[in-house]
Amino acid sequence: MNVYRGVHELIGHTPVVEITRFSLPEGVRLFAKLEFYNPGGSVKDRLGRELIEDALEKGLVTQGGTIIEPTAGNTGIGLALAALQHDLHVIVCVPEKFSIEKQELMKALGATVVHTPTEQGMTGAIAKAKELVNEIPNSYSPSQFANEANPRAYFKTLGPELWDALNGEINIFVAGAGTGGTFMGTASYLKEKNIDIKTVIVEPEGSILNGGKAGSHETEGIGLEFIPPFLKTSYFDEIHTISDRNAFLRVKELAQKEGLLVGSSSGAVFHASLLEAEKAAPGTNIVTIFPDSSERYLSKDIYKGWE
Repeated sequence: MNVYRGVHELIGHTPVVEITRFSLPEGVRLFAKLEFYNPGGSVKDRLGRELIEDALEKGLVTQGGTIIEPTAGNTGIGLALAALQHDLHVIVCVPEKFSIEKQELMKALGATVVHTPTEQGMTGAIAKAKELVNEIPNSYSPSQFANEANPRAYFKTLGPELWDALNGEINIFVAGAGTGGTFMGTASYLKEKNIDIKTVIVEPEGSILNGGKAGSHETEGIGLEFIPPFLKTSYFDEIHTISDRNAFLRVKELAQKEGLLVGSSSGAVFHASLLEAEKAAPGTNIVTIFPDSSERYLSKDIYKGWE
């Protein structure tokens, strides 16, 4: 029988679609990998699986123990999904500002959600996770912002999948950075295959990569308050800082033109991809990652339009 023996076998091998209903320069093609086809609905399913398998292999937590992690939501969903396979409990520390849908999905998968103040950002969630690890026996925080297993998850899976899907015909790779793991792991794999591939990192306004000051933004899932140790700036061939307005406008356009229901981080990377397309030579293939879907942001009026 051609069947799967659990949802964990469904992680990865997501489809790549060509964007065909937007005006692009002659000879320039744009492709997007649809990571919301993962069973937990985002690119972070790959990370959740890798973090838990890494922790178990190293004996950092044992069956029946507790995984504690600061997250904006998607990593928490990925961890909760992976934890079901290993009899682990998950506690996620989430700044109050983040999507209620993602918090409800984490709870549905059995995770406990602990809120931290919005004004403290991810720094506050990280501090709370460390505090809980010190209090709870047989607990462990994978620390996605500092764990080499983060970029490794994408080096092992997402990079090869993109390379194979486009038969190595990739000229520009565009991805957002929340922890930087998706970008770093995929970019390093692609550069290893072809050093000439341009790797472009994307952030919202209110992120620090391009010399800006950390601040609030509506684009969810990307944006950094500090640079994680595994994120190597030598891979930043270009940085695009995208406004919330442009990200949300692209989200609406992708729905109405391509039928793609994507989250705001997808809108941001798509806008950056279009900027790259404007200056690309004929024969250029651009590929980007759409990390999740709009359904987990409906309570945040993702389709409000920003006209």
